[in-house]
Amino acid sequence: MMLRLAFATTATAAMASPAFAAEGYPFFSLYNTDLIVLMAFIIFVGILVYFKVPAKITGMLDQRAETIKSELEDARRLREEALELHASFERKRTEVKEQAARIVEKAKADAQIAADAAKAEIASSITRRLKAAEDQIASAEAAAIREVRDRATAVSIAAAGDLIAKKMDADRSDALVRNAIQAVNERLH
Repeated sequence: MMLRLAFATTATAAMASPAFAAEGYPFFSLYNTDLIVLMAFIIFVGILVYFKVPAKITGMLDQRAETIKSELEDARRLREEALELHASFERKRTEVKEQAARIVEKAKADAQIAADAAKAEIASSITRRLKAAEDQIASAEAAAIREVRDRATAVSIAAAGDLIAKKMDADRSDALVRNAIQAVNERLH
């Protein structure tokens, strides 16, 4: 293939050369620079073909094409992995978002339950404290009434004692003691 390309290039260059325009020298004369340039070009192409430069260039191009193809395959594979990873992260993000929503809802429900329990506990505590206060008030009222009665009784006894002491004489006193002894004997026997 390279040989055909070299021949076609040489033939085209020979036909298009100004040698056919007749500079005054025949085409196959060493004084004709076009012939010298053509010969140098053919020798150059021959050296390139001899040292297999076109094959090496083709090999290098094929190797580069394979490298590019391999890199494109790697890029496709990496893109697919990135898309899978992105989809995985999206799924995880959605799951985490849903889990966070569930946690928030559960926290709200727990907070509502705790608030209701706290309200019930506060109401119960208030009821217990009101009952204890009422009991204390009732106890204080009863104690006050007892104290007033005791005080009234003490005052009455003192007043009665003073009154009896003023109206009592020795005969009456003896009669009262005898009556009391007799009442005690009757009750004991």
